[in-house]
Amino acid sequence: MFNISQYDEKMTKTLDVFSKELSSLRTGRANASMLDLVKVDVYGQQMPINQLASITTPEPRTINIQVWDLNNVNLIDAAIKKSELGLNPQIDGQLIRLPVPDLSEERRTEMKKIVKSMGEKCKVSIRNIRREANDDLKKLLKNKEISEDEVKKNEKIIQDFTDKNIKLIDDKVISKEKDIMTI
Repeated sequence: MFNISQYDEKMTKTLDVFSKELSSLRTGRANASMLDLVKVDVYGQQMPINQLASITTPEPRTINIQVWDLNNVNLIDAAIKKSELGLNPQIDGQLIRLPVPDLSEERRTEMKKIVKSMGEKCKVSIRNIRREANDDLKKLLKNKEISEDEVKKNEKIIQDFTDKNIKLIDDKVISKEKDIMTI
């Protein structure tokens, strides 16, 4: 039988991933989640910084990383420098300070384009899930496992899920763009 909730769940997960990616984008303010996508090659594996240190934002333009193991300080420093965040860490013993500079107008415009692009990729994923659901419905109809009325009803529900999630993506993109353009 056709399980409609699995497609809604897939769309929700796609939206969650998009939200996490958006929160890791740098705006003018310091935000601990900016470091979520930075992985450090330590103990023979890739680990996020928050599993190796405490991350705080004591001021609007500063992130402090209190590293638990002194041996990992330079590894975390290197990972941050290698990332596309454009931040320059300052090491003070086991504390790494990350000053978050103001974004230039050019960088803000570039960030808006990145946000739009991420939003479009997420919308494509949502639409692919819709197509997958509709294909599954057609297979069930072809095998005479469900009626045409059920197919129409489920297609409408899937389309409603799709519309709702695409609107959420658009709202998140607009919100993030405002955040980026706020000086």
